[in-house]
Amino acid sequence: MKTNKPKTTLIPVYRNTAFHLVDIPTMKKAFSDEVEYKRDPELYIYSRYRNPNVAQAETMLMGIEDCKWSILTQSGLSAIDTALSIFQEKGSSENWLFFSEIYGGTNQYIDSVLVNRRGLNIHRFLPDGDAYSIEKFEQLLKSTKPKVVFFEAISNPMLIALDANDFIKKAKQYGAYVIVDNTFATPYLWKPLQNGADIVIHSVTKYLAGHGTISAGVLSGNDKSIEKSALEYRKLVGHMLSPDDAARLCEQLKTYELRVEKQFKNAFVLAYFLNGHHKVERVLYPGIESHPTHFNAFKLFNGKGYGAIITFDLAGSSFEDKQRKCSKFIELLIHEIPLIPTLGDTETTLMPIEPVWGDKFPYPGMIRLSVGVENVNKLTDIIIKAFDNLD
Repeated sequence: MKTNKPKTTLIPVYRNTAFHLVDIPTMKKAFSDEVEYKRDPELYIYSRYRNPNVAQAETMLMGIEDCKWSILTQSGLSAIDTALSIFQEKGSSENWLFFSEIYGGTNQYIDSVLVNRRGLNIHRFLPDGDAYSIEKFEQLLKSTKPKVVFFEAISNPMLIALDANDFIKKAKQYGAYVIVDNTFATPYLWKPLQNGADIVIHSVTKYLAGHGTISAGVLSGNDKSIEKSALEYRKLVGHMLSPDDAARLCEQLKTYELRVEKQFKNAFVLAYFLNGHHKVERVLYPGIESHPTHFNAFKLFNGKGYGAIITFDLAGSSFEDKQRKCSKFIELLIHEIPLIPTLGDTETTLMPIEPVWGDKFPYPGMIRLSVGVENVNKLTDIIIKAFDNLD
């Protein structure tokens, strides 16, 4: 496939609501197929439809993903909404299959929007212990014959890694459209479209932008009919990214590969440090050989990395003891590693698991660490100091 090389030359920020059409023939041409993915500067109509800054950022993302089209939206969830909505048909009784270990916001969207508002027939595929079973997946495919299959390559926060190419192949054998949220792995580690997926989604807010200053999402693919439906949906529901955010995203994408490579290397070092510390009961990180899905991650990512998220459980004698230690540990780190409810930034951040996920993951000593680009030795020293003061 011919790679779309990212543009590096900045263009002005086009904050226009609408664009100047030079004459009636040009206007007719522009409106002849207003959702087509055009970059002719004379054919922009209205910024809710298309915008030059958004188009430039999409071109850069196409180069990163190595695909035929990318469509930006104003958040990761709006990208998910767009990707899922284009396959819905009025009165359809078809089944849809979602892996259970996906982003909490996506699970809420499934229940609140897809089930309660749109009446879709939803099935969830649960892991078999600490991993997903390809054999049980095939059994569910046979019984439900889903129209759409949706999963993430690495789950949040337990970091279950899939042998994802096998799951894509199996879903396609049963005629399903496959949508992959690849936010945690990023295109640096894996490109689902090259392995048969129909759509890949990213919360651009996370690693692609990576600085905690932009909210955006993207869906990418190669099928032009899917692209056309997605563009029409984005236009009609107003999921367009702002030109200012798109212009800043173009700048941040230039350092994307440098950033994530550093983050993945830092996470690998920190995971092994935490895994050997006596104040840590267990570490969930697919790069550690003892992780139940380590081989899946190694096979899928070809040893390039294992993501930049580490989930670890502080040692403690009881539920209450672990809860106390978790709070104390976060308090000791708060000025060095902030408590921030996101991930993927250049700055290392953390989140406790039990207060956020509650009954699903009732582990009071468990913490999710999103590793940044800082000097890894300094990060280790900061954590060691917190451990030394943790009683």
